[in-house]
Amino acid sequence: MTTREVEHEITIAAPAPAVYRLLAEVTNWPRIFPPTIHVEQVERNGSEERIRIWATANGEAKNWTSRRELDPEGLRITFRQEIPAPPVAAMGGTWIIEPLEENTSRVRLLHDYRAVGDDPHDLLWIDQAVDRNSRSELDALKKNVEFAYAAEEVTFSFEDTVLVDGSVKDVYAFINEANLWSERLPHVATVRLHEDTPGLQTLEMDTRAKDGSLHTTKSYRVTFPHQHIAYKQVTLPALMTLHTGHWTFTDTDEGVTATSQHTVTLNTDNITTVLGPDATLTDARTYVHTALSTNSRATLNHAKAHAESRR
Repeated sequence: MTTREVEHEITIAAPAPAVYRLLAEVTNWPRIFPPTIHVEQVERNGSEERIRIWATANGEAKNWTSRRELDPEGLRITFRQEIPAPPVAAMGGTWIIEPLEENTSRVRLLHDYRAVGDDPHDLLWIDQAVDRNSRSELDALKKNVEFAYAAEEVTFSFEDTVLVDGSVKDVYAFINEANLWSERLPHVATVRLHEDTPGLQTLEMDTRAKDGSLHTTKSYRVTFPHQHIAYKQVTLPALMTLHTGHWTFTDTDEGVTATSQHTVTLNTDNITTVLGPDATLTDARTYVHTALSTNSRATLNHAKAHAESRR
């Protein structure tokens, strides 16, 4: 069998340890890979891990599983697809991050692969696909890692929690059944929810602001029944360049804790345009935090009332 080995590289304006961390910690992937919605660590055994990735391709949400081996000292990450899709018989590779200067690094992306039946035409097709994808992935990695590294000071997370005297299934159902939110939540005007693949949702909705204006948002959601729902917002208001989050539901002795968590990167270019000429970064942070928390708390309290009414 013919095994092809290829290499691509790019130079990134960020320190090598920071680049490695952003690649190694899969919770960062929605920040650095625009198509990535959510990544879940399925298994971890020492330096080896199995991860499940949900991402969009041509506007559709897909998911697959890979195995990785992490080498933080060598700044290397080895990966292998568990079940390659034909015509690929096997596919794996390595990320190698090399420091060039204090704030500059080289990222090398190595691939090795085989074609089903060693077919030369299929091998050529894979050659072209790997070359095209590697170049675009490294270009996107450079752009988004440089941005994520520079934006760490304007990226922040927060959460709101309520305690529910009811069933975890009923609380989860309220958040999962977003198609009913226009009937159940005063701040939601209209909803369009699609779930062509079980557990993968596309959610578009029009929400009312305090001044009565309508704002349209679109998110992709990944659902894990009765435990949590992860999402990535893909149409963003002017003050944000990133918005991801989780709804989590936990049974405790006191009741169900329902939590809404947000991670946000502020769009510093638009602060004075949106909030006025004297607005500061602190003003923008407070404004965004307040707006998202207000909607989250309203949704959580309606979920609480719904679940408690069904006891």
